[in-house]
Amino acid sequence: MAEAPPKKPPEEPERPPVTLEALRADPEVPAYLAEADSVLAVLGYTEHGDVHASRVAERAREIVAALGYKERRAELAAVAGYLHDIGNLVNRADHEAYSALLSRPLLERLGMPLEEILPIMTAIGNHDEGSGEPVSVISAALTLADKSDVRRDRVRNPSMISFDIHDRVNYAAKKSELEVDAEAKIITLRLEIDTAISQVMEYFETFLSRMIMCRRAARRLGCNFSLVINGVDML
Repeated sequence: MAEAPPKKPPEEPERPPVTLEALRADPEVPAYLAEADSVLAVLGYTEHGDVHASRVAERAREIVAALGYKERRAELAAVAGYLHDIGNLVNRADHEAYSALLSRPLLERLGMPLEEILPIMTAIGNHDEGSGEPVSVISAALTLADKSDVRRDRVRNPSMISFDIHDRVNYAAKKSELEVDAEAKIITLRLEIDTAISQVMEYFETFLSRMIMCRRAARRLGCNFSLVINGVDML
C-alpha cells in the first residue's frame, strides 16, 4: 500500500503592510514613546511624545505624497516619523542611532519586510542635525517634518521661558505651517512668532543649524527651501 504524501503545513495568512495606524495600535510602540518622553521631561526638554511623533509622521507622509511619490513610500516616511525619537529612552546623546536600532525589532515583529525596514532605519539614524544627512526621500521628509514642529504647546513649563531660549522660542511660535508647492519645487516653512516673547534673532540663534539641514533636505527632494517668519522671507 502506497504511503500517503506528507501533508503540507498550512500557509500563514499574509500580513497587511505595516502602517502608522498599526504602530499606534500596537501595545509596545506607544510605551516606548511614553518612556522616551518621560526621560526628556526630567532633562527639561520640550514634548517629544505621541503628539510630536504623530505630527512628524503625518507631515512626513504629506511631504512625500505631495511630491508625487508612491503611496507606500509616503507611508514608510510616516512610520519613520513616528519612531524617530524612541531612542531617547536609552539616552538623549546619540538618540537617533538608538532610535534606528530599536525600530528594527519592533517592525520585524509587526511583519515588515527587510527591504522596508532598512530605509526607515537609515532615515531615523540621519534625522539629527548634529550628525545626520538627508540621504533619501524618506530621510529628507522626516528631517523637514521634525525640524518644522515648532509650537507653543510643546513647552512643558511656561514659567521657564525667561531662562531657557529653546522653551522661549517654541512658546513664542503661535503658528507653524509647512507648505509644499510641487509645481514650483518650493518647500516653505511659515512661522508666526510673538516677538514680545522671543525676537526673531533668537529663533536663528537656536535653530539655524536645523534650518540649514532643512535646506539640504529640500534639495534632496529636488526643491528649494523657504523660511517665512511673520510674513517676511528669511531664507
